[in-house]
Amino acid sequence: MHIEILAPGILSLIQDAGRFGQHGIGLTSGGPMDPTAFKWANRLLHNDPHATALEVTVGGIKIKSHGRTRVAITGARVGVSINGRAQPQWQSLDLNPGDTLALAYATEGCRIYLAVAGGFKLAKQFGSNSTVVREGVGGLNGQALRAGDTLACGGLSGPYPAHQCLPAPLRPHYCDQVTLRVIRGYQQAHFSRREQALFFQSEFKVGASCDRMGYRLSGPRVRCDMDGILSEGICLGAIQVPKDGQPIILLNDRQTIGGYPKLGSVLSLDLAKLAQLGPGGRVKFAAITIDDAHNLLALAQHKFANSQTESLEA
Repeated sequence: MHIEILAPGILSLIQDAGRFGQHGIGLTSGGPMDPTAFKWANRLLHNDPHATALEVTVGGIKIKSHGRTRVAITGARVGVSINGRAQPQWQSLDLNPGDTLALAYATEGCRIYLAVAGGFKLAKQFGSNSTVVREGVGGLNGQALRAGDTLACGGLSGPYPAHQCLPAPLRPHYCDQVTLRVIRGYQQAHFSRREQALFFQSEFKVGASCDRMGYRLSGPRVRCDMDGILSEGICLGAIQVPKDGQPIILLNDRQTIGGYPKLGSVLSLDLAKLAQLGPGGRVKFAAITIDDAHNLLALAQHKFANSQTESLEA
């Protein structure tokens, strides 16, 4: 059983939950930019939550099924069709041999997740299938998908189980203005109270330089009393402030070390909201404590674990 890529879309990457424990050799984590949408796509198919799926940026992908399987599409709002007939997101869909599934272009958000029953089957590199193009690892030869690529995947035999759907109230909503919660870091002392107030009370815009490595924002200049630091490890969501005073939020494919001062880090839960913004999206920040962050993460994990999908068939 395999899937053939007829058209790869703007940028389609093979991703699992991420590549961890490899920073010591300079490999970043990769993984889905919107982990919640990724996990729901797998859960709708009764997959392992870390099963390998596709992350499609903006849309435009077209695939052909060479076998009998089931898929789910979550994330950004996008037109979905099978053999030219419109289909819903956030539920499982059947694919039969020869069926063609196509995604249009996103109208809300920009990261889409396409999971298949049993996940895509590839050899892991450094413990993960996640594609990081800058490093040339994961996926198919460390590159974005291309027309003509084929991906082995799980199929279905025997009677289909009941289709699963995520109830509308549980689905995330994507918009062009977000507030990101921030845990201040140990370098905050190098930003005066005035500069911190400016940062937290201002609105920034997503610039043209926004990708899986990071999002560069534009807005009022935030000044730091030092131009740079000795390079050190960088965490997911770190807010770097270079000399021009325009913040950069580092994301999944970030470098593992860097030498710009950091005001703090965005709460990991909120990075999906940022990753669903395109150029021109508006961003504000709100400060929280590390205890707040732990509590918010625990509540989110509890909510996901206890949220139920709906069966569409008796």
